[in-house]
Amino acid sequence: MTPSSADAPVSTYRTLSNPRALRWAWVVGAVVVMAMGLILLLLLTQSTNNREMYERNYARLFAVNVVVAGVLLAVITWMAIRLWIRLRRGKFGSRLLVKLATIFALVGLMPGLLIYVVSYQFVSRSIESWFDVKVETALDAGVNLGRATLDILANDLADKARNASGQLSGVPDAAAGLTLEHIRDQLDVSDVMLWSAGGQLIASVGQSRFLLNPERPSPQQLRNVRAQRAVAAIEGLDDVAPALGTEPPAAHIKALALVSSKGVSLLAEPRFLQIVQSLPPPLVANAMAVQTANREYQERALARTGLKRMYIGTLTLSLFLAVFGAVLLAVLLGNQLARPLLLLAEGVRQVAAGDLTPKAVWQGRDELGGLTRSFADMTQQLSDARSAVDQSMSQVSAARANLQTILDNLTSGVIVLDAAGTIQSSNPGATRILRVPLAALEGQPLAHVEGMADFAQGVHAQFSAFLSEQIHHGLDHWQQSFELNATQSPFSQDAITLVARGAELPGSNRLLVFDDISEIVSAQRAQAWGEVARRLAHEIKNPLTPIQLSAERLEMKLLSKVGEPEQVLLKKSVKTIVDQVDALKRLVNEFRDYARLPAADLKPLDLNLLVQDVLQLYEHDTATVDVVAQLEGGCPMILGDAEQLRQVIHNLLQNAQDATEAARKPGVPPSVILRTQWAAATQRVRLVVLDQGTGFPEHILKRAFEPYVTTKSRGTGLGLAVVKKIADEHGARIDLSNRIVSGVVEGAQVSLSFAIHLKVAT
Repeated sequence: MTPSSADAPVSTYRTLSNPRALRWAWVVGAVVVMAMGLILLLLLTQSTNNREMYERNYARLFAVNVVVAGVLLAVITWMAIRLWIRLRRGKFGSRLLVKLATIFALVGLMPGLLIYVVSYQFVSRSIESWFDVKVETALDAGVNLGRATLDILANDLADKARNASGQLSGVPDAAAGLTLEHIRDQLDVSDVMLWSAGGQLIASVGQSRFLLNPERPSPQQLRNVRAQRAVAAIEGLDDVAPALGTEPPAAHIKALALVSSKGVSLLAEPRFLQIVQSLPPPLVANAMAVQTANREYQERALARTGLKRMYIGTLTLSLFLAVFGAVLLAVLLGNQLARPLLLLAEGVRQVAAGDLTPKAVWQGRDELGGLTRSFADMTQQLSDARSAVDQSMSQVSAARANLQTILDNLTSGVIVLDAAGTIQSSNPGATRILRVPLAALEGQPLAHVEGMADFAQGVHAQFSAFLSEQIHHGLDHWQQSFELNATQSPFSQDAITLVARGAELPGSNRLLVFDDISEIVSAQRAQAWGEVARRLAHEIKNPLTPIQLSAERLEMKLLSKVGEPEQVLLKKSVKTIVDQVDALKRLVNEFRDYARLPAADLKPLDLNLLVQDVLQLYEHDTATVDVVAQLEGGCPMILGDAEQLRQVIHNLLQNAQDATEAARKPGVPPSVILRTQWAAATQRVRLVVLDQGTGFPEHILKRAFEPYVTTKSRGTGLGLAVVKKIADEHGARIDLSNRIVSGVVEGAQVSLSFAIHLKVAT
């Protein structure tokens, strides 16, 4: 679906199905209910004119209505049970749905009840008014009047027939036709017939003479005539009443009289005279109408209670259908109105709980459907905004994690301070350089950290000067070097040389970045010592030889010219001069070797063979401290300069022997271990020298490879400096540490790690 606005972003949301089948079911149900009501109304309208049709279809219609009412009642009951269950469970929106259904049901129920009460009173009183006492009396009087009139006519005709029968006495059968014709004209009747005692027609005049088989009197009628001399009967009034606008059926009076015979004869048979007189059609029609109306009135009077029950039942059933339809439509319409509201309320509750998943919308073109779509669009926009924020936060977190990783792996120290100099954060590099657990001291002023007061004061001063000059000169940082824990001795145990840089951060925070340049200073000192050594070797070596030669010449010239005591003094003095000159020469040579160490000529070299060659000079009979070789077989060849490495091994072994000899323990044979190792993981060969001395002090460990740094009383401090310089020429990594066993220093360890020859490695 697309949003209502052309500029609105396209949103994705769930569509709440509103099945068309359900809507069609509602429409069909409403049409059926309306059709039932219309049919009932039509039948009620026609019932007063066509009662037979109403009675014929009433049972079927009543059954259909009962079925429809039962279905509607079942649906309403099912929906009421569902609403009750939802209400008992406290499901969201149940109360609103119940209120809406109740309101719609009352709106449909109250008018229906009002119409039903009025209709009930109208039908009940109308039926009672049909059976008024005056109407019944009038109908009875009309029927009696008609009967009395017809009886008079019948009796009159019977008398005439009895009088006319005297004219046939003594008239033979053959001549009876003329007499009958005379009687017909005299009485002005339609038919005159003469019958024998056996029911045989003797003669007839009028319309009956054209009949082949005229209706003969019954034996019972003949017996009655014999007993009463004359009888009359009205025929044709018992037929069905004619339809409106048609001619009434023919009705007539039949009079039957006994014809007396003259003379006494046992063999003479009696004869019967039958006279038929037609009744006037208006009289017949009125008589039959009065008779039919009276009969129907009596039938309806007898069925008055049933008729009232039938009408009231039909009206009640119509009311039930209307009420059930109204309630059903009320529930359905209430549900239709409530579902979008409940859908919207549920979505609001979910959004309030933080759930921004796509929301369902109500399919519809009305305002409620548009409202749910707008809410779904708003929720989708909130979800997109949250996703963008989450993505941004993820990027920020990733950037922060990357920055933290970078800070954690920086060799430089980083500290963030506030304007008062309080530590806000730091990286591991700062802890390593300053040797202070800064992470545990966050929130404390840097000046309160042990040993950092001077450093904090200097940093604060630099920041103050930087901030004051930044306005005028536009500086973005300051840089300054600091000496931490420095004493008068250049070899102080905790002396650290730092170069620090500072800058201002947003929020008045301050960034302090510093590096430990102690090794750089040490390298600069080594370079300076090399330059000093070169100049000393140049300036001192030249006068030494003339001094030595002059002293020896003086001894040789003056020895024979002085006394014995003076000779002893002279020899001692000359010897002192020569020894000191030799010492100065050795010192100058060492300075010269350090300053003029040639570049290494790297060639494939077997380190084990070189060590074995050097160890020949440290046999038991010549060495004061034994050297124990622990050479690992299979070490690959390395790239090295044999002469320079030989010098390295000599220097390390001499230092180790001197340290071991100085710390000799009674009962413990002193020894120095010389070990080679092959590290396949790192592809390097390692040379290790271990002694049994007292180890290095902490301040020596930090600057042991600088010139003039030594623990010997007569050493120059150039031995390890030369070793370091040769190791650097070979690209070897050199490490110096103390051997600690059970917390006690048991000597020192010097190791060099060499790269192997690539051709050998492949």
